[in-house]
Amino acid sequence: MSQNVATHRDRTTTAVSDAPEPGGAGAARIQAAAAVKEFVHRAAADDVLLTGWQRQDATRFTLDASWPAGHRFYAALHGRHAPTLIAETLRQAAMLLAHTEFAVPVGHAFLMWDLNYTAHPELLRTGPGNLPLKLDFTCSKIRRRGVQLASMTCQLTIRRAGEVIATGGGSLTCTTPAAYRRLRQGRLAARPPAPGAAVPPQTVNRTGTTDVVLGPAPGRLRWQLRADPAHRTMFDHTGDHIPGMVLLEAAHQAAYATASGDFYPTSVTISYNRYAEFDTPCWIQARTVPAPTPGALAVLVTCLQDDQRVFNALLEGIPGRPRPLGAEPR
Repeated sequence: MSQNVATHRDRTTTAVSDAPEPGGAGAARIQAAAAVKEFVHRAAADDVLLTGWQRQDATRFTLDASWPAGHRFYAALHGRHAPTLIAETLRQAAMLLAHTEFAVPVGHAFLMWDLNYTAHPELLRTGPGNLPLKLDFTCSKIRRRGVQLASMTCQLTIRRAGEVIATGGGSLTCTTPAAYRRLRQGRLAARPPAPGAAVPPQTVNRTGTTDVVLGPAPGRLRWQLRADPAHRTMFDHTGDHIPGMVLLEAAHQAAYATASGDFYPTSVTISYNRYAEFDTPCWIQARTVPAPTPGALAVLVTCLQDDQRVFNALLEGIPGRPRPLGAEPR
């Protein structure tokens, strides 16, 4: 939901009625994706997934979305829509509603604590054109600091032609620019270094080095996080740390490299512990673990920086068939 990850929770907020402040957008419709770039924190119109929204009551909303048939980053995986589209849809919906329905000013920072999604891969097959979707979005555990939204928990259901294809959720906090400057004191001017070496793209279900976020590292199933600051989707605006959605992509790529074959994530849970900084290496480690679902394969992915955990992610999915060494992903 956010591209920021915080290091501590703000415990000064107070619980209030689960109702947006007056003046939200209500039954507004988006006539063009470019109209909401600012609200979903995207610089490029073709990265905007949402096309409309409507308030149902104080905490429930419906939204319209469109998943692209061919996107430069969210490319199809094994004939299905990219699973990370679910997480990005959740992130965009949370930010859009925070700004339009909960009166969070543009310029405030969103801090992500956790994110999860469950997908039904048999319903995620790609087609010849963009995929129109209906979203049900519910907000709970809403807290404010004065009149400003401080935090909330979100739950999302995604439907394709009436059928549920995925669900997801997560929690976020909102921080004023002044509070963010205090939180990030001494780090605000940080900028990403040039990306290092990349693992072979086919090992992480990518077709080109530009989209690879894992670099080689000593040891088995261990990588150094790499990030290309010129990437149009992962780094579409200037920041002082590695975005949370880049870390989520790293978790997926580590799972692909570990599971191999046609692994397709059907359930993902990630929790963030601290910011991923630009100035010291982040190390990604992965291992297979017993899967909660019979017949599935599960991979546990951890990211460490300066011996401190940045995130923990558990990805469960369809095992698929092993891919011959060096073969291109399908």
